[in-house]
Amino acid sequence: MRKEKVSTAVIRRLPRYYRNLEELSRAGVVRISSGALSAAMGITASQIRQDLSCFGEFGLQGYGYNVENLRREIGEILGVGQGHRAILLGAGNLGRALMENFHFERTGFTLTAAFDVDPAVIGKTLAGVPVLDLKELEGYLEREGADVAVLTVPGGVAQAVTDRLTQCGVRGLWNFTNMELSTPKSTVVENVHFADSLLTLGYMILENKE
Repeated sequence: MRKEKVSTAVIRRLPRYYRNLEELSRAGVVRISSGALSAAMGITASQIRQDLSCFGEFGLQGYGYNVENLRREIGEILGVGQGHRAILLGAGNLGRALMENFHFERTGFTLTAAFDVDPAVIGKTLAGVPVLDLKELEGYLEREGADVAVLTVPGGVAQAVTDRLTQCGVRGLWNFTNMELSTPKSTVVENVHFADSLLTLGYMILENKE
C-alpha cells in the first residue's frame, strides 16, 4: 500500500525496476539482494530500499527480494494489469514505427486503432491495428472508448486533435509531437522529446571529456 504521496523521481524509476526484474525473471533468477539489483541498475542499494518502502515492505532480511513477486507487485503499482485501451493518432513514419516495433501489451496497454487523414493508409491494417479516418474519431471513442492516445501527428494540428480527444474523455496523452499541449487538469500528458534526450547526451559527452 502507498504510504504517502510519492515523488516524481521515484515514479520515474519504477519502470526501470520493472524492466530489470522482468529480464531477471526471464533469465530464471529467483531471488536477488538489493546490492545485486543495485549493481545491475546503477542505483544505490539504499535508494532502492527507500524507493520500494514508499509502497510497502517487499524484501526479507537475509533473503533479499523474490524477483517474480517483486516484478508482479511493481507491475500492479504501475497499472500493468488494468487493461488500458490506447489509440494512435498519426499513422506516418513515427506512428507506424511504434505500431510495428513497440510492444504495447508488455506495459499493460492494448492498441486498438490508429487514425489518419491520408487516404493511402486509411482502411489498411498495420501490425494488426486498423487505420481509420480521423473524421471517425468521436464516433469511435463514443462506441469503444480509450484511456490513452498516442500522438504522432504534425505539430500544427496537435492542439486541435488534443482538444477533440479530451472532449471525448481520453484521460492520458503520450505526446511525441514536440508541442506543449494545453489540457484539462484531469488529463495526464507524458511528453517524449527526442531532441531533449539527444541534447542531454551531448552535454554528458562534453562532461566526460573534462
